[in-house]
Amino acid sequence: MSDTMKAIRQHAFGGPDVLVYEEAPKPRPKHGEVLVRVHAIGINPPDWYLRDGYSALPPEWRPQVSFPLILGTDISGVVEAVADDVERFRVGDEVYSMVGFPGDLTGSKAYAEYVSVPASELALKPAGIDHDHAAGAPMSLLTAWQFLVELGHDEPNPLQPDRHRPVPLEGRTVLVNGAAGGVGHFAVQVAKSKGARVIAVASGKHEALLRDLGVDEFIDYTKHAPEETVRDLDLVVDNVGGAAAARFLRTLKRGGALFPIYPLGFAGAEEAASRGVAVSATQVRSSGAQLLELAPLLNDGTLRVVIDSTYPLADASKAHARAGQGHIQGKIVLTVA
Repeated sequence: MSDTMKAIRQHAFGGPDVLVYEEAPKPRPKHGEVLVRVHAIGINPPDWYLRDGYSALPPEWRPQVSFPLILGTDISGVVEAVADDVERFRVGDEVYSMVGFPGDLTGSKAYAEYVSVPASELALKPAGIDHDHAAGAPMSLLTAWQFLVELGHDEPNPLQPDRHRPVPLEGRTVLVNGAAGGVGHFAVQVAKSKGARVIAVASGKHEALLRDLGVDEFIDYTKHAPEETVRDLDLVVDNVGGAAAARFLRTLKRGGALFPIYPLGFAGAEEAASRGVAVSATQVRSSGAQLLELAPLLNDGTLRVVIDSTYPLADASKAHARAGQGHIQGKIVLTVA
């Protein structure tokens, strides 16, 4: 067997053009790890954040990186080899994973033909979906699940003093802003599956998809400002986040909650306290156990993975350019021959 593989590597921070398809050392599974032959890779915002050096973070938060760097966390593929101490997986198993996130924020090496994955972060792939769709699920679905249903870890959150706590969804009214994107389209489905009434906010071109995913009401933000349109909500899941998330405080009833998926820059804490609204976020973390729990919901269609576009691994730079255009419907996926 060859000791090398094809991978996407970068030798400097920058735009999509820094992503180079080239030979790289093939990993070997260490204790507790499984070597996976990758069939598909889902791309996520942390990929392009790391690609450009996490320039949006304060300098003291930016990771120290050694080049060359291999981006990526979300994979679906087939087990190629297992370490001697791994018992739950066998060669030939079809599996999916969010690899090593957040880790040290220096890349989990998924943009490659092979990746070595801790067995604790791996789950059998849902049999009812293909590798492309399975690769589109892990980070976005785990984010929605850990925000809305089950945190899944006890790690402290550096952005807030209190542990994030999901809120009851049965019979509640939930607004999802940025509802057509990666996390958004899963947040819609998770909330619906838990008995919530869901209002989706997106541009008009996404309405048909979101209606098909079961939303009860749709707001085209290019025509109507959602913060001026609705009131007395129980929960807002803002997939855009940042400073603008504070505009949703006026839409929530006292005792409601605002979950900004991207909380950096939020400056409405004082107003939230005066309105009796809880503002909370969490950092998604790898969990093979939760992916195993979610697999039947993906298998039976309760949760669907929407794919915006697919690109061969060699064209990762084109996939990142597509991501940079915004208005993504679901997930962008890289395919490995």
